[in-house]
Amino acid sequence: MQLLQPSLGLLFWTAVIFLLVLFILKKYAWKPILQALDDREHTIDDALKTAERTKQEMLGMKSEHEAMLQMAKQERVQILKEAKEVKEQIIAEARERAKDEAAKIMEETRREIENRRKEAIVDVKNQIGHMVVDVAEKVLRRELSNKAEQEAYVTRLANDLTTQNN
Repeated sequence: MQLLQPSLGLLFWTAVIFLLVLFILKKYAWKPILQALDDREHTIDDALKTAERTKQEMLGMKSEHEAMLQMAKQERVQILKEAKEVKEQIIAEARERAKDEAAKIMEETRREIENRRKEAIVDVKNQIGHMVVDVAEKVLRRELSNKAEQEAYVTRLANDLTTQNN
């Protein structure tokens, strides 16, 4: 049973060694250990603050990103609107030019038709004038005493001229 009950000397030397180790640890190891723990605590605290700051910056960047996306969407809508307006303007200009071109062509066609009509009228007048002169010349060359014979002759000459020209 002696092993289970420590002796007084063993207790004394165990206490002396414990106090001696405690004194040595306090003098040489305790400050560096506490300093290392403080440094670690500050490092962790700084890391947490940096993480919080980064989180806030990320939130700010996210809002900036969303604002930029919104601006990009607005610019896209504006560009599409401007492109549509330009397209409509080009189409309107093309239609206007087509109308102007059609009006010019119609006007030229009308003038051409009018000129041809006038030429035809002048040609018909010239032919009628020639026919009248031919008929008058033939009538004057042949003097008839009978008026009925003269009218029949003029009619026959007019018929002959119309059949010749057709």
